[in-house]
Amino acid sequence: MYLYTEFDRQFIKARAAQYRDQLGRWQTGQLSEDEFKPLRLQNGWYVQRYAPMLRVAVPYGELSSAQLRVLATIARDYDKPDEALFTKAQQAQDQLGAVPLKTGGSVASKLGQGYAHFTTRQNLQYNWIPLDKSADVMDLLASVDMHGIQTSGNCIRNITSDERAGIAVDEVADPRPFAEILRQWSTLHPEFAFLPRKFKIAITGAVEDRAATAWHDVGLQLVRNAAGELGFRVGVGGGMGRTPIIATTIREFLPWDQVLNYIEAIVRAYNRFGRRDNIYKARIKILVKAEGQRYIDQVEAEYRDIVQLDGAPHTITQGELDRVSAGFAAPDRASGGVTTHEKIATLLRAAATEDIEFGRWLAQNVAPHKNPALRIVTLSFKRLGHAPGDATADQLDAAAELADRFSAGEARVTHDQNLVLPWVRCDQLPALWNAGKALGLARSNIRLLTDMIACPGGDFCSLANARSLPLAEAITQRYQDLDELHDLGEIDLHISGCINSCGHHHSGHIGILGVDKDGKEWYQITLGGSDGSALSSAPVAGKVVGPSFSAAEVPEVIEALLGTYRAQRLALAERSETFIATLRRVGVEPFKAAANAARFAATDSTPADADAQAA
Repeated sequence: MYLYTEFDRQFIKARAAQYRDQLGRWQTGQLSEDEFKPLRLQNGWYVQRYAPMLRVAVPYGELSSAQLRVLATIARDYDKPDEALFTKAQQAQDQLGAVPLKTGGSVASKLGQGYAHFTTRQNLQYNWIPLDKSADVMDLLASVDMHGIQTSGNCIRNITSDERAGIAVDEVADPRPFAEILRQWSTLHPEFAFLPRKFKIAITGAVEDRAATAWHDVGLQLVRNAAGELGFRVGVGGGMGRTPIIATTIREFLPWDQVLNYIEAIVRAYNRFGRRDNIYKARIKILVKAEGQRYIDQVEAEYRDIVQLDGAPHTITQGELDRVSAGFAAPDRASGGVTTHEKIATLLRAAATEDIEFGRWLAQNVAPHKNPALRIVTLSFKRLGHAPGDATADQLDAAAELADRFSAGEARVTHDQNLVLPWVRCDQLPALWNAGKALGLARSNIRLLTDMIACPGGDFCSLANARSLPLAEAITQRYQDLDELHDLGEIDLHISGCINSCGHHHSGHIGILGVDKDGKEWYQITLGGSDGSALSSAPVAGKVVGPSFSAAEVPEVIEALLGTYRAQRLALAERSETFIATLRRVGVEPFKAAANAARFAATDSTPADADAQAA
């Protein structure tokens, strides 16, 4: 994996020292709260519902085992609410109303424990670090080349990518060198430090879009033209939130060496014409939707000026691409004495036949690798008693140990809030399976119902209208039977606590959105969303199914939707038709009828009663 240069290290340490000085001046009253707020936000420090929240940048998702161990230390030593803070949080939760659901990922479960949380943008968050300890944490992060710079604010945020970047069998070219060049270019770019709103870039080099590029402000996909030349397909204006929009493709082919110049044109046009009078209409997606071709023309005009008048100053040279690419050289992963792939395959087949759970794990959690002697293995952080994406300090340490033993000291955060080990030898899969199983990280539920995405919701976030984690726990509890999960097949379930869609409910095959009605928690259900992966085909926003449901009704509604799927799906040659394929074939109406019937059953009410209550 790429190692920071000495310049990078000095810069991060200087930034940490600068933040310590700013914190000290705030603590002594030399800086007001209003003066300190933008300074802490520029370093990833938010103040949420009950306590500060730190967002740590993980560029394109790559983590070393050394970084995982420091993240574990921070979780263990700093991420703990005190008794008074816990009492305040618990009282606030009680005031939300009686919700007959329990969750191991709630505020209560955090007391006395240290956690970190993997996000959908490949970052990592902490929810309980006190601000008076924040400078110490920044120093710890800097010791392993980490920070929180540009994880907040109206700037270009962390660059995300495919967790299989550089190793995917369907890859056109490795996107990581370009992601790193983009990181270096965008960090503290003076022209783009105060954009109309936050700005997110995703990049992939694969045919299957595992980076959900169409849902980003800028989505970049490496492609080759008819002459075999490498370039980018460029999409602009994607996003979720109040107005879910799929990005518009504005360049089918952009030469790879021009990507910085062209993105500068995109962001410069946005910076000039984006709305600043309304926070909900300030994202670039609103500008692209409102202006259409006029915005695209403005970008092209800006790009021509950058090339012709400015001399294309950010053109990437072959030498620079080669220099950065060298930092992503594959590690030496010798075969361990197994001489043929056929022998490996025979051994794995035999082991899978003897152990059905190992076989399921191979099918769900293990993916092909560009190197036939290796595999890509996903560690599942979706398990009973923990919020989706949560990792304890001990689990972070354990993941570091697994990365050292099986993956050349490297792990990667996924878009789905799990961790990937990208360099696992085939002959080591049984040993990794046993080690992961002992740690609770080898559940064979990847891409299945309980491998859900969920934001922290009202348990932690001050923006949330409702809690996400109790629903995630209730659904996880109900679907613990692996036979049932594997029979249901691949289903994307996404949960957001508010319309900001941090849980990506718009792109879920089943989406759950928390809404507020007279101070009570209610939830909308959407169906048919897609992030653009191969299973789901083209990216699309899900459609709302009927009025909102109470928290108690949601698990019953999910069960009714799945029952409808079972009744309607086709039996295919090797396996049953998938949930999303069935939904698209038969339409939403049978599912909608089942959801509404489940509401009446859960509340023991009539349709008229339910309509009046939901209204």
